[in-house]
Formats: sequence, C-alpha cells, structure tokens
Amino acid sequence: MLSRPVPTASKPEWRTWARAVRAELPDLSAAITVHLAAFLRARGARRVLAYRALPGEPDVADLAGSFELFTTRARFQPEPHLTLHPWDTATELSRFGARQPPADAPRVPLGTVDAVLLPGLAFDRFGVRLGYGGGFYDRLLPGFTGLTVGVVGEALVVDALPREAHDLRVNFLATETGVRRVHSWPSGHASSGT
Repeated sequence: MLSRPVPTASKPEWRTWARAVRAELPDLSAAITVHLAAFLRARGARRVLAYRALPGEPDVADLAGSFELFTTRARFQPEPHLTLHPWDTATELSRFGARQPPADAPRVPLGTVDAVLLPGLAFDRFGVRLGYGGGFYDRLLPGFTGLTVGVVGEALVVDALPREAHDLRVNFLATETGVRRVHSWPSGHASSGT
C-alpha cells in the first residue's frame, strides 16, 4: 500500500494513492446507499442528479427506486461540459467506461434538481473533491444552490487535499459510516483556493 501523500503533494500523486486505496476496499455501495436514501428523504430531495458508477466507485443505482434520478453525458464541444438526462436513458458506454445517455436523449435543466451526488477518488473534510482531472463538475455546478454530496469510502476522506481556485466544494460527504456536513474553512483560510 502506498503511503498517504502530504497535503501539498500534487494532484497526480494524490490520484495514484487514492486509486491504490480504492482498489483494496470492499464494495461499500449498499451501506452508502442506505445512508444516502435516509439523508435525501430527510432533506426533502426528490429529483437527484446521480452518476453512473465507474469500476471501484460506490454504485448509487439502487436510489432509482425511491427518487427521480438523472445522470450526465460528457460532451466535448465547444468545450468539455456535462448535460443532464433522465436516469434510464443511459444506454451507451462513455469513453470513460460508465453508462451514459445517447447524444439525442432529452435534456433536463440543472435548476430542476434538488441534489447532486458526486463521485470522487477522494474528498477532504472541507468538501474538496479529488476528481479525475477533467473539471466537468467544476464547470457544471457554479451557482447551483441545492444539496451537493460527495460519495466515497471513509478510507478516502482525508484531512486536506490540494485545491485550485476553480475546484468546487461539496456540502456533505456520504460514506459507509453515514452522511455528514463538511467542515468550515479554518479562520483566515482563503476560500477561493489554497
């Protein structure tokens, strides 16, 4: 097992560590989904943007029986961005290996969604997400006022991750131990980046 990088290590170093840790974890999907369902119900969320899991990510598909789920399609023109579509339209494989809706699937505006569930390689206790490097969610979520929930195994929640000015934070973290609000920035911390 790789040793955990120092907080100032580069994102590629953190990604290497997180992938190695994730490869050793059991499937935590069922436990995480139970906590997510209770949390979303308690918050009154009905329309939820979820993700189609890549290998190793907690699979949240079981939420489809209790909520109106939507998922994303990655698009690359004119610049990389995500579009939202009904969950059951995800019938083709994306270049990343997850199921996605076809290009002509009906679109859903982000403003009609109550909550967004975000996968990640790791998160820190302040809600900073270590993604895969494409910046898709960072482009999607500015201005979104609903719930944002990072979904990850507890072993991949760390004290601090490197953060750039464009990196958005989630409000909550969902792990196999439950759903919790992220910590506030320490006093004097520049919230626009580190």
